[in-house]
Amino acid sequence: MTSLPFTMRFWGVRGTVPCPDADRLRYGGNTSCIEVRCGEARLVFDAGTGLRALGNELLASGDKRQSHIFFTHTHLDHIAGLPFFRPGYDAANHFEFWAGHLLAHGLSLKAVLQQLMQPPLFPVPLDILHACVSFHDFKPGAVLQPFPDVVIRTLPLNHPGGATAYRIEYAGQAMCIVTDVEHRPGIVDRDIVGFIRDAAIVVYDCTYTEEEYPRYVGWGHSTWQEGVKLCEAAGAGRLVAFHHDPDHDDDFMDEIGRQLARARPGSLVAAEGLTLRP
Repeated sequence: MTSLPFTMRFWGVRGTVPCPDADRLRYGGNTSCIEVRCGEARLVFDAGTGLRALGNELLASGDKRQSHIFFTHTHLDHIAGLPFFRPGYDAANHFEFWAGHLLAHGLSLKAVLQQLMQPPLFPVPLDILHACVSFHDFKPGAVLQPFPDVVIRTLPLNHPGGATAYRIEYAGQAMCIVTDVEHRPGIVDRDIVGFIRDAAIVVYDCTYTEEEYPRYVGWGHSTWQEGVKLCEAAGAGRLVAFHHDPDHDDDFMDEIGRQLARARPGSLVAAEGLTLRP
């Protein structure tokens, strides 16, 4: 284990739509947002509604260091928090935005976010984010290096409209974020296996259970059982179930957690506020 700070904190763990219900408080109802710290460097993955709480903490702490926000894709549940990310409106901050799924469609990240932040969907334009914001579009498979000692590898995923997986390598360790992705029943995805090989932590799209999945073929999501198969084939470490279905309440998630821990000891279900180290 590295002695340097290498942490992953979950600010939003749901998929599809926020669900602020009383029976979903233990795991949380905010959508996708994960913060990774590599020493002094901050990386944020996805700008779902969990991004708002992260922004509030940054304001409270006075932390204005440069940060990079990486989008797995730009479906609404993964970008809905951006207009409410208060540090983005402060010119003293500096953010770099990255996306790997849009070039194939002849689009850019900036253009997509401009569509989000314009009337009649939102009252003020993207340009009102006065933080020094830079936009980077790349092709999945690219190797990124946002900081000198941080390497991020990328992989295209099977999801409607495309999505990108991220492998963060720092101080001899690796953590992977693989969401949103649909598996092909009976076929172990060798590309994902190679991508997550020997990673200490693998965050994986576990929206459905194996029993539920046949009702949602083509929707672009996977199961915790498939995550177990991939991690075992890759010799990876801890599997973290992520992108929870909004219809799965806390008791349902508790049961998934128990089954997951039996199938792969040490693995667990993501919850808001959870912080992990390799």
